[in-house]
Amino acid sequence: MIKMNEGRIIYINGSVIKGSGMKNFKLREMVLAGENKLIGEVIGIDGEIATLQIYEETEGLKLKEVIIGLGAPLSLNLGPGLLGNIFDGIGRPLEMIYHQYGDFISEGIGLLSLDFQKLWKVTITADVGMIINEGSEFGWIQETSLVSHRMLVPPGVNGEIVFKSETEECRLDDILIKIKDDKNQIHEIKMYQKWPVRKKRPIRERLKITEPLITGQRILDVFFPIAKGGTVAIPGGFGTGKTITQHQLAKWSDADIIVYIGCGERGNEMTDVLEEFPGLIDPRSGKPIMERTVLIANTSNMPVAAREASIYTGITIAEYYRDMGYHVALMADSTSRWAEALREISGRLEEMPAEEGYPAYLPSRLSEFYERAGSAMTLGHKEGSITIIGAVSPAGGDFSEPVTENTKRYVNVFLALDKKLAYARHYPSINWLNSYSGYVKMLEGWYEQHAGEEIISLRGEMLQLLQEEASLQDIVQLVGEDVLPDFQRLIIEIARVLKVGFLQQNAFHKEDAFVPLEKQYEMLKIIDYLYKKAGRCIKEGIPISKVRNREIFDEVIKIKYNVPNNNLGMLQDIRKRIEDYYDDLLNKYSG
Repeated sequence: MIKMNEGRIIYINGSVIKGSGMKNFKLREMVLAGENKLIGEVIGIDGEIATLQIYEETEGLKLKEVIIGLGAPLSLNLGPGLLGNIFDGIGRPLEMIYHQYGDFISEGIGLLSLDFQKLWKVTITADVGMIINEGSEFGWIQETSLVSHRMLVPPGVNGEIVFKSETEECRLDDILIKIKDDKNQIHEIKMYQKWPVRKKRPIRERLKITEPLITGQRILDVFFPIAKGGTVAIPGGFGTGKTITQHQLAKWSDADIIVYIGCGERGNEMTDVLEEFPGLIDPRSGKPIMERTVLIANTSNMPVAAREASIYTGITIAEYYRDMGYHVALMADSTSRWAEALREISGRLEEMPAEEGYPAYLPSRLSEFYERAGSAMTLGHKEGSITIIGAVSPAGGDFSEPVTENTKRYVNVFLALDKKLAYARHYPSINWLNSYSGYVKMLEGWYEQHAGEEIISLRGEMLQLLQEEASLQDIVQLVGEDVLPDFQRLIIEIARVLKVGFLQQNAFHKEDAFVPLEKQYEMLKIIDYLYKKAGRCIKEGIPISKVRNREIFDEVIKIKYNVPNNNLGMLQDIRKRIEDYYDDLLNKYSG
């Protein structure tokens, strides 16, 4: 006889199955299906029949096998042990799986989680008798040498502390404090919180964006700034450098915590991430960057249902650390593969397809994901933020396809990667004509205060120069450069200096991989100074052949390599050489 919390499999289609006798199950409830107890989730209920998606391979699953309900949605255990760890799409630690089950993820291993046997040294700062509210910090653990894990009262719990653990070393499941609420109900607070991945964690209020995410990448920090709490899309075809761009942001951005989601990417790319990140040194602290990083690996050969869940796993972890008052940068690589998982599941559900076969709810799912970014005042009155940087992989580099077009509606920074630039080895291959940032106006005050009063106006002038150069290149390709007047030929030369010397950046050069904002500003001022001095000579009738001094132009281009980041005084010498050469040129021709 089938129990109220059990059903029977009556239909199997890949990762989608149906069960009968399931009227008492809840939508989004977790289930265990079949003899192997495969993890799944209820996604539809019609009378006695429920539709489920399974997060594991369904090969070998048979009709009439039992479906057992677990009574709760897909949830994560959030606590110390997340940082430095590598998880699959539904939050299972891969290293633990490797040690227990070998090289492959076996079916039916269950929803493994954090290490509940590990002892953590706990410092509880709250005392018995204190009134404490949801989101408040009651203690801390040194999770890694870079990050202090702040233990917070779970949302919805308020009251008086009636018990405090005196044990210095505790396991995740040990009770640290007990809180009695105004209904005299006792809440036992442990070291971890359980939270449904598809549900937003609550905040007190959303804050205005006022601060940029400093990346050390010149084209981003100056031309297309990213805000802390902002949303970014990096679309590009195959080989344009989406993954490398995200790696650079993960390595060098001034976020406190990095959450990197490999969502449906090729196994070899994810392997590079898993091998490279543990060996990377955090430039700010000199310690391994994994001490402030969480990796989620869901490669293209893993079950599609788990891929669909992976971005929710990542954003839930990001919200948990945001609630502690940290600035979190989340990299999703790539949302196109996630959307393909949505499309595949939708097809198996026999839903009516929309544009290019994607489900009609694709825009709403994308908006739900990107809306979980933002700068926030947490329940515990701390300021934290989540910056979402999503790579998009349009087939054939076509930016008019549905995922790119819909993503564009919900992000404020659009970094269009260009195949021609990538094939010309110009990295990062961000097309400065097709990209934009909606945060320039919001961050103007911060830039003027911390970088320089002229930096925003200088940025506008340089972008205008690049647009003029693009128009001139159309003429040059038709009739050649010699027909252009000298001033327009100068624009082409200065644009070359700007593109090669400023916008192009070498990720493997010690001085160029990360550039402080102060040096970026000074470099841009030198290029502008060269343009103005050379332009004055052109106006005085001096021929472009004399004005275009290869030695000076090349010296300006090589500033990024030849001027150390900690010795910007050398820029004054270059500025002096520019001044002397063009003043001598003016004197010679005017005399």
